[in-house]
Amino acid sequence: MIPTVALLAYAAAMATIGPTLLRRACWPERFPRAGIAAWQALSASTVAAVLLAGLSAAMPVMPFTINLAEFLHTCTMLLREQYATPAGALATTGGLGLVVVVSSRITWCVTRTWIRVARARRAQRLRLAILAHHDSATGILVLDHAEAAAYCLPGRGGQVVVTTGALARLGVDELEAVLAHEQAHLQGRHDLVVATAMTLRDAFRFVPLFAAAADQVPRLVEMVADDVATQSADRGCLAHALLNLAGAPAPVGLLGAGGSTAAARVQRLVAPSRPFGMVHRLMALAGMTVVLALPVVLMAAPAFAVATKAYCPVSVTA
Repeated sequence: MIPTVALLAYAAAMATIGPTLLRRACWPERFPRAGIAAWQALSASTVAAVLLAGLSAAMPVMPFTINLAEFLHTCTMLLREQYATPAGALATTGGLGLVVVVSSRITWCVTRTWIRVARARRAQRLRLAILAHHDSATGILVLDHAEAAAYCLPGRGGQVVVTTGALARLGVDELEAVLAHEQAHLQGRHDLVVATAMTLRDAFRFVPLFAAAADQVPRLVEMVADDVATQSADRGCLAHALLNLAGAPAPVGLLGAGGSTAAARVQRLVAPSRPFGMVHRLMALAGMTVVLALPVVLMAAPAFAVATKAYCPVSVTA
């Protein structure tokens, strides 16, 4: 029962304290890729801890052996022993129920999200097929609209859409910077990263971690695209372009250069912070590794503790 309590306590701490600490940190903006990975590690670790807690409640001591026959025999004995008492039966049923409910909820929300996204993209493609035209010089879709906007349509044959209003406001260098930003979204499949965070938030709206991740991950994704764009474009040009596009968020389910995060990103481009050094990168990697590994360690500890004990191994008859 100790591993179950420890795993649930760990999940609660990650779901409440974790997002508070990560939101206060300044290093994710300096290295947004690591920031995204940190939010993903916290989310994955929390979900894993809850699922492993359910399994631990169903079978408090998992057998530790490489012999499949002995493993199955020991599992059967442990389950019979667990169901021998009302408290044990309740713990086992509750643990398995927790695993089923959490897994089913995530599966349902993933399916619902992708159906909704697929429908939205299909509708957007139909609208663009009617209202937009392909610019052979730049390879983009030009939408006749007075509002300055630029966004990308991920998926098979991903495309970049720019309105005529944006083309009128952006210079040649600024347009190239915006296109590099949108191509970074398409090549990095940032839509999958954002969709994962949104799905967990929709599945468990009462969990502070998932709500914070759904808020922070899209912002960090835009910073990653900015960093990729500045490898081939001038930071000042990109900053000026973002100011021109700040008032035009991308359609629902799509990623765009403008939107509510543009002002903060412009400040980041104009006054860049010092680079994220190798030592800091290794520290971030080590921290994420610990966060991901800890639930497994908490679950496996009792198995290692009883590894030398005999549980009536299967006899081999000549």
